[in-house]
Amino acid sequence: MTDPLILAPHETALVLIDLQRGIMGMPVAPHAATDVLARAVALRRAFAAAGAPVVFVRVSFAADGADTVKQPRDNTFAAPRPPGWDELSPDLGVTPTDIVITKHQWGAFYGTELDLQLRRRGVRTIAIGGISTNFGVESTARDAFERNYGLVFIEDAMAAVSADAHAFAVGTIFPRLGRVRSTAQVIAAIGGEAQ
Repeated sequence: MTDPLILAPHETALVLIDLQRGIMGMPVAPHAATDVLARAVALRRAFAAAGAPVVFVRVSFAADGADTVKQPRDNTFAAPRPPGWDELSPDLGVTPTDIVITKHQWGAFYGTELDLQLRRRGVRTIAIGGISTNFGVESTARDAFERNYGLVFIEDAMAAVSADAHAFAVGTIFPRLGRVRSTAQVIAAIGGEAQ
């Protein structure tokens, strides 16, 4: 049995990772990108209605690629980036009061102002989702854990390049970093109902 989930809006932020054109168009599992996006929209509305901070993280690079990571690797995953690939989905309804963070690697803390923006708002807990479960979400979550943020992983508001990769992160890594819940449970919890 899991502990009841209650999220204080003034201390909890929703952080959504890489819900942008170039990444949303990739094949993902076990949840379709369209389903992840629909749940992210519902979460965004619930957090905004509760007065909780909403953070959208996107990955982008300089036109010449000078700010990309360049260490030798066996798999560089160098897919072509069409124009507008780094634009957040318009369905998210980003507003001027939302926080938009641009990162240049998997994790959203290194080299960005994410930690500063969260701490200045008094955030102690992060509810996190996005694509990809075991890259951007997991890297950001590991950094958040090391910075002493509480973590709630929104399992059905994230997806990975394979169902197995998603299942490993959700079943093995995430329970050691925080709590794993559904979109419905997180929406109920930000409204004050325990789940």
